[in-house]
Amino acid sequence: MLKSGKVGELSSSRSRWILLALLVISVAINYVDRGNLSIAASTAAFRRDVQINDRDLGALFSAFFLTYSICQIFSGWVIDRFSVYTVYTAGFVLWSAATITTGFAGGFIDLLLLRLALGVGEAVGYPAYSKLIAVNFPEQQRGFANALIDAGSRTGPAIGVLGGGLIAASYGWRVLFFAVGGAGLLWLVPWGWYTWRRQTTVAGTVRGANSPGLGSILRQRRAWGTFVGLFCLNYSWYFALNWLPIYLTSGRHFTTREMAVYGSLPFWGIAATSVASGWISDRAIRSGADPTRVRLGFVAGGLLLNVTMMAAYLVPNPAISIGLLVFACLALGLSSSNCWAVTQSIAGTEAVGRWTGLQNGFGNLAGIIGSYLTGLLIAKSGTFFWAFAVTSLVALTGALCYLFVVKSVEEVAWQEDFRGKSVDPSRGAGLP
Repeated sequence: MLKSGKVGELSSSRSRWILLALLVISVAINYVDRGNLSIAASTAAFRRDVQINDRDLGALFSAFFLTYSICQIFSGWVIDRFSVYTVYTAGFVLWSAATITTGFAGGFIDLLLLRLALGVGEAVGYPAYSKLIAVNFPEQQRGFANALIDAGSRTGPAIGVLGGGLIAASYGWRVLFFAVGGAGLLWLVPWGWYTWRRQTTVAGTVRGANSPGLGSILRQRRAWGTFVGLFCLNYSWYFALNWLPIYLTSGRHFTTREMAVYGSLPFWGIAATSVASGWISDRAIRSGADPTRVRLGFVAGGLLLNVTMMAAYLVPNPAISIGLLVFACLALGLSSSNCWAVTQSIAGTEAVGRWTGLQNGFGNLAGIIGSYLTGLLIAKSGTFFWAFAVTSLVALTGALCYLFVVKSVEEVAWQEDFRGKSVDPSRGAGLP
């Protein structure tokens, strides 16, 4: 068993980047699978076959995030104690099986149960990614490593909207789930080969004597800053992921094929800026720039620019609207590439699994609240106006939270002070 919170630092740069490449592919599959419901729901055949309306659809989107959020905390705890590789493999198999089985769904209850199962399986993702990056990549490489993970999460929906939309239009929504879920399972082949080759380094972790518990993390002011900040970032991201295809077909009256092409553009955009900003931020830090200014500047600045999403709704011209949606997602990429680098730097390797689990659990409440609220607002008003307005306001709140609550990306001094509280460098003392 590995001590001192290590998962087993990879012995060579080549092995490190092979691992990262496999994780990037897997997170793309993760987001294709969770976004399939939105693609299917943009077709008339799906609505007819399963007999659901916009309010039901909002409830189904929320159901995924219910189990996804709750299981984040447990996943972070497990990953900090056992083999992160084994835990991640089990989650991958579960969510792929849920995706394939969705193709057999006959109504709302079937879809509800399968979305709940999908959330359980996918909950292992970000605690695992964060743990592996924190222990295998130094500070000056984490921005780019996280950016590639983030790019995978953005290209997944881009591929899903483009390829999935074309599959659904040509062969039907059921084939969409069968094809995507089955193809995703092929990833287990290289992953199994890689983990078998590294049997000596895939053992689980053992919590160190001074490793902080959940209570210590929850006492950190900056932890709550990252929790709320991620909630706001996710609110905007999940609005685009879940509702953009539906907005383009019902709000802008695009055909399913047009939606597949134009609807994928914002996701390609966010992937591109995520990689670019991750590389730029690492380069700046290697050149001596202050990590706090760099990381928080990108996160807060991207959220501020994401507010332009509201303008995308207001302009009458469809081409200009698509352009503004792409720009808003380009801005979101600036935030998402550095969001997890902030957390990894503050938490350190001893606490990153649990901190990430708590943060992602809280942050993904945006999926529960935002998905249902958006469906309700659309159903009540008959337009997307209030959905876009609320999303823009939440993005603004997230920017302010990172600037004025998180404030610093220095690592927490986890040693206990005389009151038994962890010391937060941004406060200089234990929190009450």
